Amino acid sequence: MRPATGAPRHHVTAGGTPAWARRRGARGTGQGQAHRTRNGSPEGGAGGARGARPGFCFRSHPPSGSFGPAMDTRSPRSAGAQHDEQRLLVGAARFGSLGLLARRLPGSSRFVRRLALTLAILTVPGAALAAVTIKGRATGMPKLLNPVWNEAKDPKANRYTFREPSPTVRADVRALFGYAPKELCIAALGEKGAPLKTPRSIVIAGGRTSPVTIVVAEGQQIQFENQDPFPHKIYDVGNKGLQPVEIAAAKTRAWTPPGPGKYELRDQLAPSVRSWIVVEPRAVAVAYPDRQGNFAMEIEAGTYTLQGYFNGEPVGKAIAAIVKPGPDEQFIREPVVVGEAGGPSAEAGK
Repeated sequence: MRPATGAPRHHVTAGGTPAWARRRGARGTGQGQAHRTRNGSPEGGAGGARGARPGFCFRSHPPSGSFGPAMDTRSPRSAGAQHDEQRLLVGAARFGSLGLLARRLPGSSRFVRRLALTLAILTVPGAALAAVTIKGRATGMPKLLNPVWNEAKDPKANRYTFREPSPTVRADVRALFGYAPKELCIAALGEKGAPLKTPRSIVIAGGRTSPVTIVVAEGQQIQFENQDPFPHKIYDVGNKGLQPVEIAAAKTRAWTPPGPGKYELRDQLAPSVRSWIVVEPRAVAVAYPDRQGNFAMEIEAGTYTLQGYFNGEPVGKAIAAIVKPGPDEQFIREPVVVGEAGGPSAEAGK
């Protein structure tokens, strides 16, 4: 770049035409980039581009006497860019490189990421549709009595305690009803359920199981996890297939119920352990409410029946639930009433 001395000059191309005029004719505008000399004085003068301030000359990045290449004016949504996005979408769907796609797409917008994820899912054979979360509420839980605690208060059982009832404790909180987060299972029943690819876990700890009642589809594998520092011998009442095999501390045992029905589980080494497995061929998903009765489960769109299970038996009143493809969270207005027919099972004392 030469220092600006004397009268202002225009930079010209090899053909003798000023560079600013050639660029304005090619692009329809005289906008360019102003350059200054090393001492701060402008290069060029009043004979520069139209509308420019005196002392400026607009030219491209290449040196004087050359014509700069045309600028790529394609917007991110131009035809060329859309074609590039389509190629990236197909590649990501085929090879699962969604992270690379999000980095290369212009803007990495949320819409484009969702579109890429949807395309990737649809191109995988047998891929399931995205599930939505339904939220509901269960009522009537204080009427569900825990059979183990019910038996323990009977004087004939000789299970004595040194604790005395306190007159300052309300009568409603003295009731030995079940603990909903472990004992009350809300199951969504559809046309036909399918077992999960991973085993359903039942944890044995503190002389109880978590959960106490579990509802699974036919063919679902169960895995017992002993988290106590001593062994357990779990078996099913009625000898339906679960033999009393010892489960050492910090060990597991897998078992698959042979068919539909109710399986009551007990422990030869810990009488307080009592659990139920309900094999329901229509079971699609399950949830356990909190102490206030609120529950949530992920499920695909469709029509289902929500049924509560306690002590291995259906309790209360079942309700119908219609799940739509959207939105992602849907609320079931009608509560699942579980206390109308709640109570210990007929086999609780056997």
